[in-house]
Amino acid sequence: MKKFNYIASAKRTLKIESDSIKSLMSQLDKSFDDLCNAVITCKGKIVIMGVGKSGHIAQKISATLSSTGTPSIFIHPTEAAHGDMGLINKKDIVLLISNSGETDEIINILASLKRHTKKIVSISGNNKSKIAKSADIKIQLNSKKEACPLDLAPTSSTTNALAFGDALAISLLEAKGFTKNDFAHSHPAGKLGKKLITRVEDLMHKGNSIPKVTPSTLLDKALLEITKKNLGITLVIDKSKVIGIFTDGDLRRCINKKVNIHNTQINKVMTKTFKTIGSDALAVDAAEIMENNKIFTLVVMKKNKYVGVISMHDLIEARIL
Repeated sequence: MKKFNYIASAKRTLKIESDSIKSLMSQLDKSFDDLCNAVITCKGKIVIMGVGKSGHIAQKISATLSSTGTPSIFIHPTEAAHGDMGLINKKDIVLLISNSGETDEIINILASLKRHTKKIVSISGNNKSKIAKSADIKIQLNSKKEACPLDLAPTSSTTNALAFGDALAISLLEAKGFTKNDFAHSHPAGKLGKKLITRVEDLMHKGNSIPKVTPSTLLDKALLEITKKNLGITLVIDKSKVIGIFTDGDLRRCINKKVNIHNTQINKVMTKTFKTIGSDALAVDAAEIMENNKIFTLVVMKKNKYVGVISMHDLIEARIL
């Protein structure tokens, strides 16, 4: 049996699909502007429908819109015909995705959609189809041929629809001035979301969990405080101000110098210059300061007063790093 050239087949598919996407740029016209303006001014949500492979693409486009500042839901046309039409109201815009433009499940509910929605938008390969003729805005996406050699499996056509959905979402995102913080609020549980919304004050040690000693504290007593609070550091406090810190690194240096820990006051060996960060700063900024300075803890300040301590371990536990 002759060995099949899988790589050549994959390259052919990618070439056909990439050429198909490139052709979309010349296909964009006033109807795309009309769609974007309609969505921007929409007081409701964007409802997207599709069946089969187009349904999967519709779900992805809906998810992308929702996560980038445009409220959207996916409804299967069959479910809409059996009760889910109640999810749609007169403020909503409905996007109907069908390459042929002749999908029966969608055609069967067109009359109801016209009564229940603000606008209907068709995204198909044929603006003369039944679905397109019923639409207020018609988007035609032509793919010369499917990547499938049998010209049966939706490949180039679904890739076109997916790319178009991304183009729509990003156009709306840019027009609205959607920011990283906006994105984070849509993704609070994701790592990126946590990086963009988690602040130092959310993670810092405060109150009695802050390791602290006075300037006259002997080293052996200070070490007990460090061990008890388990942060590898203690603050040295004089009249409610941090005048220095003492870390595990400082302890190693004391041992190397054979410093007597039983009769040496901590103010004699503490580090007088230390890094701080504001309590309202993003946790990711704390991580950057630690990484740039090769340190593991920061003193947290608020209105020129110390309010806590944050460590590298805190950032790792919160999945900031």
